[in-house]
Amino acid sequence: MNALETDAQQVLRMEADAILNLIPRVDEHFDAAVNLILACPGRVVLTGMGKSGIIAHKISATLASTGTPSFYLHPAEGIHGDLGMVTADDVVIALSNSGETGEVLNILPSLRRIGAKLIAMVGNPDSTLAKNSDVLLNVGVEKEACPLGLAPTSSTTAALAFGDALAMALMGKHHFTSKQFAVFHPGGSLGRRLLLTVGDIMHAGDENPLVPGTAKVQEALFVITDKGLGAVSVVDDSGRMIGLLTDGDIRRGLSKGIGFLERPVTELMTRDPKYITRGKLAAEALHVMESHKPKPITVLPVVDDEKQVIGLLHMTDLVRQGVV
Repeated sequence: MNALETDAQQVLRMEADAILNLIPRVDEHFDAAVNLILACPGRVVLTGMGKSGIIAHKISATLASTGTPSFYLHPAEGIHGDLGMVTADDVVIALSNSGETGEVLNILPSLRRIGAKLIAMVGNPDSTLAKNSDVLLNVGVEKEACPLGLAPTSSTTAALAFGDALAMALMGKHHFTSKQFAVFHPGGSLGRRLLLTVGDIMHAGDENPLVPGTAKVQEALFVITDKGLGAVSVVDDSGRMIGLLTDGDIRRGLSKGIGFLERPVTELMTRDPKYITRGKLAAEALHVMESHKPKPITVLPVVDDEKQVIGLLHMTDLVRQGVV
């Protein structure tokens, strides 16, 4: 191992130790902070300068996306009018490793006049910020991972992790669900995986390939070719599913000679195939397809409560919607 690798590993150890040392500090002070926020009728306002400001911004974003309304206030902008965004119903979480950051201390008198509650997340419990807070969260570290002891490294990592712990504790208290999370994350694959249902993307109506159980294989082949989904659901007189025929089944049937095309589909179809209902999440449909044994499947009939076939879902639909 060279010196570069040794130094990098030392940084990771020091930052990991900084986080582990915070575990005993999840105590009555942590509980007080959670309860203060839970009782807050307004929003949680994060503030901090420099690297602490960046961490404050991230904590605010995590809170906002997990059920706790929050925004970031730049303390330097705060003294030039942005404090107007803060109300007496709000809770302010101020981050400062030293607890003596000038820009943060400058807004303290105004915060007190406004009437907002203050949680100090500091590295120095004897600091001015700590002494003027309603709740103190000590996130101090023994040593920065920076070899010069100057660049915020271990301290910002510790503050970030403690902020995550706070956000997740609040998330649990709010009984925040994956559906609520998806509402706040409608863009990207995350939102698609959490929000899309089978009914949103299945092929229904004229796009749904169906043949009766009395149909011949040749008729089923025409329907498969016309609909372009590589399969057809076989149904009884009331539209209930009795089987599934795929183009793969037909290709394998060719070994029996061309005469098999005149045979009924019931001789070649898969009986009791996997299926799903329209209200299930698209992500669950993906799981059903991928976990099928002995090998994954690419199509999935969609049925209603009476097991009538109302649609067909293809793996390419999931890919197209970004679920895969």
